[in-house]
Amino acid sequence: MSVDNKFLVRDKITLKVTGLGSSGEGVGKTDGFTVFAHGALADETVEVELEQVKKNYASGKVTAILEASPERVEPLCPVYEACGGCQLQHLNYTGQLKAKEQQVRDALFRIGHLQEVKVLPIIGEEDPWHYRNKMQFPVAFENGILEIGCYAAATHKVVGVENCLIQKQRNNDIIAVVRQWMRQYEISAYDEKTGKGVVRHVMGRVGVNTGEVMAVIITAGYDIPHGKELVKMLRDAVPGLKSVVQNINKKQTNIVMGNKTRLLYGKTTIKDRLGTLKFNISAQSFFQVNSAQAEKLYNKAIEFAALSGGETVVDCYCGTGTISLYLAKHAQKVYGIEIIASAIEDAKRNAEDNRCDNAEFILGDAAVKMQELVEQGVRPEVVLLDPPRAGCEEKVLAAIAQVMPQRIVYVSCNPASLARDLAYLEQNGYQAEVAQPVDMFPMTHHVETVVFLGRKFEKSREHVYLDYEPSAEIDLPGGATYSEIKQWIQAEYDLKVSSLYVAQVKQKHGIVERECYNKPKSENAKQPKCPPEKEAAIEAALKHFKMI
Repeated sequence: MSVDNKFLVRDKITLKVTGLGSSGEGVGKTDGFTVFAHGALADETVEVELEQVKKNYASGKVTAILEASPERVEPLCPVYEACGGCQLQHLNYTGQLKAKEQQVRDALFRIGHLQEVKVLPIIGEEDPWHYRNKMQFPVAFENGILEIGCYAAATHKVVGVENCLIQKQRNNDIIAVVRQWMRQYEISAYDEKTGKGVVRHVMGRVGVNTGEVMAVIITAGYDIPHGKELVKMLRDAVPGLKSVVQNINKKQTNIVMGNKTRLLYGKTTIKDRLGTLKFNISAQSFFQVNSAQAEKLYNKAIEFAALSGGETVVDCYCGTGTISLYLAKHAQKVYGIEIIASAIEDAKRNAEDNRCDNAEFILGDAAVKMQELVEQGVRPEVVLLDPPRAGCEEKVLAAIAQVMPQRIVYVSCNPASLARDLAYLEQNGYQAEVAQPVDMFPMTHHVETVVFLGRKFEKSREHVYLDYEPSAEIDLPGGATYSEIKQWIQAEYDLKVSSLYVAQVKQKHGIVERECYNKPKSENAKQPKCPPEKEAAIEAALKHFKMI
């Protein structure tokens, strides 16, 4: 319902804030008109100066706090209000966790209309400060002053940061050295308007579990004046430094990194570990920025996948293979699909380094490559999705629905696109059962979520939904997999049975299956019939797994 708007820009209004928006801003209504108040918290009464007024909503900044929330705290960062890197430092950490969990609930219930999904309590960070292992700061001269830091919210104005409180200290050390080097040798900063200047961005990467450090200087051209001096200054000041890299980006673009990279010192990669796995991280590799929380996230994904060792898994959007390799330790075979060539090369190298021979990485579009796998006879029991913020392409979701895996595990960094994609899957044969929020990015409005989806099984034309409760030992929804049935028969009867025979016996007992992928190409072709002794063994297995 639209509401007549009587407000103008620069008007000051009193607002009772009822909640937080998806970007961490306060949200409330006055005379039925929605107002977003940057810097306000839930349950506060604030004075807001309107900066933008639209037909159905307005937004502005808080100019006075009339009634403060008990969860409001003084931000620790001296440039917090000017910097756009964090959005929630003024909210205590308990309040942040509560707000993020509610953000996930609101998206699933209101956007996806997923009333059945169970949202578990959010998994928080033990220490919400100095967690980022990757720093990527723009460089600019603002009013004649060299600034290295973050963009102010919704602008390209760089706010200088001396000591970022969410970065690992070695990243802050890199910034201090680059700032000193640029001042001492009068190195110019890149100007977005003119396209001139040398240094565009500075990146730091820290191997949290190895102590290895990489510094990356992103420049607008090949020349880097006094590069040797920069390397020496970094080596003297940054403990654990193993790599200094120059990345060249000559394009006038908002994209941070270019395609060309050259080594200035040390190695092209640093090493880090997640759990028992080790990873080589290059300047352009994707690697979760919060190592401690990444392990919790991946462990939850494995729990939801409910792997027993016999399953085939397809990991769409596999990136550099981090989750794929985690899954491979618990599955029979994992196929990782990714459209970015450099990521696939990193994934293959990571598989070799970890001596993982049951993970195969495929370059290409997930929807196309998944269909090719099916045509080759691959039928995954589990599909894992970990798409970018925009979510999955519909063609990928449609391909998954056609493949009909028993379980889907969806890892998301955007509750809104997650809710949209889950709603699609709900309409195409799946039930979102459990959602687990994980706080990967304290002090910001971002939240990760892991969701378990099970198949909707038809019986007498009615849908039956499976109850699911995650625990240390998870029962597989929908009974045993083909691999588990065959393994049990091999162990108990010393017989080898085919998937076709298992499917025939399941159909005989009224267990509705997807269209048999061993179906003959010709309608007149004859399929082999299951021998009596193997039929008896399969029936015994189905009884063992409580499927008949």
